[in-house]
Amino acid sequence: MQERYIQLAVFTYESEYSILKNLLDQDNIRYIFKNETISTVLPFHSHAFGGIRLLIHPDDYKEALEIYNDFNSSSFDVIR
Repeated sequence: MQERYIQLAVFTYESEYSILKNLLDQDNIRYIFKNETISTVLPFHSHAFGGIRLLIHPDDYKEALEIYNDFNSSSFDVIR
């Protein structure tokens, strides 16, 4: 049975999510970045492809959402 992954976020460039990707890996979150390769090859056409979509496994969605929200709210707090 194939699980339906749930979209959590959409990005334009890989640099926007590279740290988030590492955080998801650290917590063993199952995820897929859809359109990641084509957006890397043609970065200025990312919007035409619908952006780079972060899809999360349903069982990991709550934890991934927490990580995503924490990342967005405090990602630059360490630079002070």
